Amino acid sequence: MASPFAARLTRHPLPVDPATGAETAALVGDADLATLIAGTAGSSPYLRGLMQRETGWLRVALTLSPETALHSVLTALVPAPSDELGPLLRQAKRRVALLAGLADLGGIWTLEETTAALTRLADRAVDLAVAALVADEVRRGKLPESGAPAQGMVVLAMGKMGAHELNYSSDIDLICLYDETRHEGRTDEARAAFVRVTRRMTAMLSDMTGDGYVFRTDLRLRPDAAVTPVCLSMAAAEHYYEAEGRTWERAAYIKARPCAGDIAAGERFLRALKPFVWRRHLDYAAIQDAHDMRLRIRDHRHLHGIGVEGHNLKLGQGGIREIEFFTQTRQLIAGGRDPALRDRGTVPALAALARRGWLPGEVADELTAHYRAHRELEHRLQMVADARTHSLPATAEGVERIARLSGEGDTARFRAAFLDRLGRVAALTEGFFAPGGATEAPVLSPAQAQIVDGWVSYPALRSDRAVAVFTRLRPVLLSRLARAANSDEALIAFDGFLKGLPAGVQVFSLFAANPALVDLIVDICATAPGLAAYLARNAAVFDAVIGGSFWEPWPGTAALAVEAGAAMAGAADYGKKLGRLRDVMRDWHFRVGVHHLRGLIDAFEAGKLYADLAQAVLVALWPVVGAEFAGRHGPAPGRGAVLLGMGSLGAGRLNAGSDLDLVVLYDAAGTELSDGSRPLPVRPYFARLTQALVTALTAPMAEGRLYEVDMRLRPSGRQGPVAVSLSGFESYQMSEAWTWEHLALTRARAIAGAESLRGAAEAVRREVLAAKSGGAAIAADTAAMRVRLFAAKPAEGLWEARLGPGRLLDIELFAQVLALRAAAPARGVEAQIAAGVSSGQVTAAEAEVILTALRLCWRLQAGTRVLTDRRLDLAKVGEGGRAFLLRETGFATGDALTAGLEAATAAAAAVIARHLPEEEMRDG
Repeated sequence: MASPFAARLTRHPLPVDPATGAETAALVGDADLATLIAGTAGSSPYLRGLMQRETGWLRVALTLSPETALHSVLTALVPAPSDELGPLLRQAKRRVALLAGLADLGGIWTLEETTAALTRLADRAVDLAVAALVADEVRRGKLPESGAPAQGMVVLAMGKMGAHELNYSSDIDLICLYDETRHEGRTDEARAAFVRVTRRMTAMLSDMTGDGYVFRTDLRLRPDAAVTPVCLSMAAAEHYYEAEGRTWERAAYIKARPCAGDIAAGERFLRALKPFVWRRHLDYAAIQDAHDMRLRIRDHRHLHGIGVEGHNLKLGQGGIREIEFFTQTRQLIAGGRDPALRDRGTVPALAALARRGWLPGEVADELTAHYRAHRELEHRLQMVADARTHSLPATAEGVERIARLSGEGDTARFRAAFLDRLGRVAALTEGFFAPGGATEAPVLSPAQAQIVDGWVSYPALRSDRAVAVFTRLRPVLLSRLARAANSDEALIAFDGFLKGLPAGVQVFSLFAANPALVDLIVDICATAPGLAAYLARNAAVFDAVIGGSFWEPWPGTAALAVEAGAAMAGAADYGKKLGRLRDVMRDWHFRVGVHHLRGLIDAFEAGKLYADLAQAVLVALWPVVGAEFAGRHGPAPGRGAVLLGMGSLGAGRLNAGSDLDLVVLYDAAGTELSDGSRPLPVRPYFARLTQALVTALTAPMAEGRLYEVDMRLRPSGRQGPVAVSLSGFESYQMSEAWTWEHLALTRARAIAGAESLRGAAEAVRREVLAAKSGGAAIAADTAAMRVRLFAAKPAEGLWEARLGPGRLLDIELFAQVLALRAAAPARGVEAQIAAGVSSGQVTAAEAEVILTALRLCWRLQAGTRVLTDRRLDLAKVGEGGRAFLLRETGFATGDALTAGLEAATAAAAAVIARHLPEEEMRDG
């Protein structure tokens, strides 16, 4: 019966020297494995030498499974004095190298199993070496016993070792650090001791002796390696990365992991470094950095072109590093926002990128196959003579040897397959780093040329790096802008966008990597200059467009509130929590605007989504503000407070520029004083809590403000307290409130706060509406209100949708009258009008006249607010803006829209006037 090793053979190499191979196979003496041994020894002098030196061990190992044999080697490595450890580690290296070589060549182990075995040996060797050498320093009195593993020293495995991907003759890339907080008062002595440990460890692992070597060790990935000691304090390393860390160092830390010494301290260090490695915003500038690095490597090593003889499989075109750069750069771009993309391994990272939509699945699968084939070939190159090489042999004979060691008897076929792989990798990766071909810029008019010439003075183009990226991008942008409906308008709007950008590298890199995003910004500039200006101030919202979910269905209020809450929970302090909330709100607000602009949703759907978003923000923010306030003044007394959304927020329909009408009600449940380090009486407590909420919503921060807030609908308006007790609110509504306050109450909705208090507030609302529904003065008071409203806020311009008879404010006011008279709980305008029909106050025909005006006015108002925050002038919104508004309102021309608006609002005004006549006002 074949051994567990022999039973799993799936392939074998072919011997270049059959006689030598047969001689070695006879020495080993396992007939079932003779073909594998002969093929290996006949093509790899290095492995043949190991077989001859370790014959006794090999005969036993080949009777076991390779996993059992590996486990035996590693468990035999136990702590030992430093002067005895070196030979033990070298023996283990010989045996693991031989075992891994045969398991790899025989197809028993996959690539990942082979590299993991080599990495496990490296981890064990480094850990034992550090432990022994630190113990030497402790015995010599140079380090105190601190109780921490390795006295606070940690070794980070970087590169392929960090990712468990060591190749057959890999160097191991290490960064050695120590926790300086464990050596306060003896900093200099500790630093010197850890430097000695690091140097002695490097020698123990790297020096070639009669027993061979363990691993060549490279310490050059440490911060500023040319001038810093080989072991640094963690504080010094953190300071370097915060101040000077570069993109290639961020990429290196994708694979970093603690492998030896004080593992817990190493994990803490890596957690502290997360903001450096994983940027919160999509980091497309990393593409250009990686592209420049690739070109520098190629130029330095003269690695241009694809061939066989002498081709560098690691660094050359179409090689291993191309796939790694391709993968790591995409991880850097998006991993800050999506932890699922932070896998250390290349193959798992490619799979994660495909799962999350960052590259097509078929591309990930093909690159994975080519990566594995490249890495296995890399092993064959190194197995020949244990050489630290990544280049194919320079001679035809040498290439033939590699083909045979790879199990290929047809060298021509081996060459063709190799060249095909290189070509496919280059084709799949090159476009990512240098997308698109050259685009010829269009011919500009003198006026256009003058605008473009002025771009060099803008803040976004003040750095050489930004200029370099934008120079490549500019022809593409200009050609797309030239195709806009009105290229002059589009160019002027883009000029405004560019002028407002505080910095350009990230945005320009993002555009260069995402051609579809160029189309989007051109569309926005040609249609909505106001939105383009907003983008200039908040360019990070572009992250949302390409973050994977921008075009997916709307998640709903609950999911948005959870997302907002999670974003704030991940921030360290109150200010950062508010900044995170602004980021979330801005992303989703921008999404609604773009969807509306592009016709994916209409004005009514947009109105609902804006209201959903505002409610989610309040639901997430309210407990955060409360917790921050409670930290100083104690928890909210009694049942706490509830936020009432009033006006459009209460009705569940906002536009892109809406503010939030809020009222705060509280129930102290008999408590007179809060219980905190700085207690407050109930009324000041809730007044100041409300002010804290308003500040959190309205304060301008680097990320912008959330919303403007209007609290004039509270009892007694501006003169009243900003927070009112629930009982006081009920008493005021029943005995003191004016008709307009009862009308406003028809749209009130509990947004956030304790569930029981929200229910109580709604009960009070319904009781008040029922009690006041029969008021004889409702019609007269409302008629008078209309007169004052029209006098104070007359319609502005032909396309005014909000102010004036028969327009939004007038229709909303009339709908509130109908709801109050019917004591209906309905809040939305349509539902309130329906309540008027059901209660017999208006006819169905009258309701349809009003609803026709409502639909047109809302579409016009909501569309206008996407385009501008000023009065609408169809002549100034540009062709794109006019096209958007005409599509939204259903008219073919601006004149038709004007006529339609006048007709619809006049008809609605006539209906309202019949029910709220001025004569009734005077009679009342």
